[in-house]
Amino acid sequence: MGDGTLTIAWVGGQFFQHGMEALGHRVVRLPLAAPGAFTWEDIVDRCQGAPDAVVYTDRSLPPPLLGVERFPCLTAFYCIDSHIHGWYPLYAGAFDLCAVSLKGDLPRFAAELSPQRVLWLPPFAEDRYQPSEAAKQWDLLFVGTVDPETTPRRSDFLRRLAGVFPGLAVTRGDFAQLFPRARVVLNIAERGDLNFRVMEALACGACLLTPRIGNGQDELFTDGVHLATYEPDNEADAARQARLLLADAPRREAMAQAGRQCIDAAHRPTHRAAALTNLLRQGLDGGLPGTRLSHPDPHRARALRLLWLHWAEHCGDGALAAKYLREARLLAGAASREGQP
Repeated sequence: MGDGTLTIAWVGGQFFQHGMEALGHRVVRLPLAAPGAFTWEDIVDRCQGAPDAVVYTDRSLPPPLLGVERFPCLTAFYCIDSHIHGWYPLYAGAFDLCAVSLKGDLPRFAAELSPQRVLWLPPFAEDRYQPSEAAKQWDLLFVGTVDPETTPRRSDFLRRLAGVFPGLAVTRGDFAQLFPRARVVLNIAERGDLNFRVMEALACGACLLTPRIGNGQDELFTDGVHLATYEPDNEADAARQARLLLADAPRREAMAQAGRQCIDAAHRPTHRAAALTNLLRQGLDGGLPGTRLSHPDPHRARALRLLWLHWAEHCGDGALAAKYLREARLLAGAASREGQP
């Protein structure tokens, strides 16, 4: 668009889509509730014309964009679950740009794209997460799925913690409704990830007790000021820190207020939308799509072919597998024409 705003095909999760729209961008969402795949023609059809950019926002699903390395517009991958999916950097290398939630994984992505094309974009809290005057119901609360089969580490840690801290409450439900009703909210980072629950609890004005991890947590928040930390997977330390917080109401309240103010100042959807907009504009100003199209990477094509073959075998959907196989054959044909093995 001539006024500096963009038409963006927003594939996958919603995340801060509305923040992008608030900046004036026309955002056409192509949701993914289950594994699926879009071609360039699919995207043009849904957008009723070619978009300025295609942004895949992580849904923790098999790769959804077929031939993304050949798309004639700017492309970007907003990556959340790099701590779960080891193939993400390889796929990200087919895009012009990548925004990564976990700072510790930036080098893996920079090795595929170059550091200038990768942005650290930490989690954020949606605007609906706000403080409330709800009466405090629990001393220490964990909200989330606890299942020995699907979340074994979490389940085991909470079992051990309950043994040394009988006041622990565990439930499921809407974080925005439950967090304000706890004196202390407990977070668990099973894989050392700086997760969205950190931002959401602080946004609700809760006093947060969370594991002491990397991934930029100590760059965004100060232990003892915005939140309290415990040694990961150490139930005795978590119980000790919880007791210290519960014994000092003024400290809890000051920490909760400081944490909420930090979220409002830097970690809402508008902040992430502005950062991604800047990244997209840098990519357009730098002519990244033209560079990618004029210098196809045969090594990337071979790696992507293996990725499509893998998912054709493991996606569990015959129609989708056929699409992946067609893409793998197309890449094999291109390599043959170029004399590549």
